[in-house]
Amino acid sequence: MNTQREQLIQTWITSVLGSDQFETHFLAGDASFRRYARIKLNNKTFMLMDAPPEKEDCGPFVTIDEFFDAHGVRVPHIIAKDLQQGFLLLEDFGDVLLSTLLNEQTVDDYYAQSFKQLIQLQSIAGEGHFPDYSYEKLISEMELLTDWMLPSLQIQPTAEESALIKRTFAILANAALAQPQVIVHRDFHSRNLMKIAGETELGVIDFQDAVIGADTYDLISITRDAYVQWNADRVYHWFKTFYDLLPESAKQERDFEQFKKDADLMAIQRHIKILGIFVRLFERDGKSGYLKDLPRVMWYLLEESQPYAELQPFMQFIREKVMPAFEAKYGRYEVAA
Repeated sequence: MNTQREQLIQTWITSVLGSDQFETHFLAGDASFRRYARIKLNNKTFMLMDAPPEKEDCGPFVTIDEFFDAHGVRVPHIIAKDLQQGFLLLEDFGDVLLSTLLNEQTVDDYYAQSFKQLIQLQSIAGEGHFPDYSYEKLISEMELLTDWMLPSLQIQPTAEESALIKRTFAILANAALAQPQVIVHRDFHSRNLMKIAGETELGVIDFQDAVIGADTYDLISITRDAYVQWNADRVYHWFKTFYDLLPESAKQERDFEQFKKDADLMAIQRHIKILGIFVRLFERDGKSGYLKDLPRVMWYLLEESQPYAELQPFMQFIREKVMPAFEAKYGRYEVAA
């Protein structure tokens, strides 16, 4: 480990806490150059984010964290920061991810709580603070399917199939842009929400990719999580719970049936992107851990597209041309009874 860096950390925390009697425990890392450590002084704990400035810019994280904190979103308070050195001292949310608490009995209450927090997030005026989830971005995300998944299956679409794929992607991107545009967390699922000791509100983390986009996007992230699956009727029941919480302005000329369609089409855009991302993580980055989730995401895509006539030509291409190769390579999803 870089002892010079450790020394800098030691010195900085001593100056921030006014004591050198603290303990430092580094936590297992994720995919980036950022590292986290739990700092313990007396009976208080803090979270250190160590982001070497030449490798990671924690400026965007700080800007968004402070904006959300000022507007009542339950993100970690920043106790101290030194962006020159790439150090942040944050409130410690503990270790309990929402994903570890969910079961048939608890999920309704926890999701109801998360919906309340989502509605609050969506009520904040975010224009000018976050980039737009633009048409170009929505399309380029879906193109991960054609750039990564299809080649991994040795599928070369014909000119006609390529035109069909293009048309379908346009339908989905336009459907997302036609919805009320609000602040979107973009990764609002059970691994990015935390149970904080003594609080009802869930802690929100991993928000640095927030954008202005469709008001169904985060709802989809949590109810149709790529990692956890719930019964379809239950998911539609949650859609209704969420719809009822929406402000009147978001329901104008948009009854529940339309909202449900908006949510389904947003989900389909996201599944298409995720199929591409999971394959890219494997093919380009050598990360195989996500491959086991691919069949579930594909199953979601096949199921949720059924009611929508405008998607059927594309889905026929997926079923006839893609599925045989997909199942041979990645397996098939066995639906739990």
